[in-house]
Amino acid sequence: MMLAMAGDCKVCLVDDDESFRESVAGLFRSIGLHVRAFDSAEAFLASELAICAGCLVLDVNMPGMSGVELQRELIDRGQRIQIVFVTARTEPELRRLLLERGAIAYLIKPFPEDELLDAVSNAMTSQAEEHSSE
Repeated sequence: MMLAMAGDCKVCLVDDDESFRESVAGLFRSIGLHVRAFDSAEAFLASELAICAGCLVLDVNMPGMSGVELQRELIDRGQRIQIVFVTARTEPELRRLLLERGAIAYLIKPFPEDELLDAVSNAMTSQAEEHSSE
């Protein structure tokens, strides 16, 4: 896993579950990642990080704007942020749709920490490669 090289990239975490946000943010910080957590899609969109995040770990179901709607909004704005979806939903059609729209991963809660870290590493590598080819 090569997450250390991405130290300057900001990982954004959007989930309405406070305990999940705190746990995952702590995991990311423990390995040296810069992370910013948001309790809603709207709060993320209102931040400066909506245009410069290196990776977005995003819950599918949230009050207000869902993760699915946030992905669509980012696509409509032309913002190419690598997304790792996290959810308790095991819907194969939704998984297929989100991956077809460009998500890096669709992880079912609860998942092993290594699975999340691998997905974030892949997202950040993909983001870095995309920026270096521009």
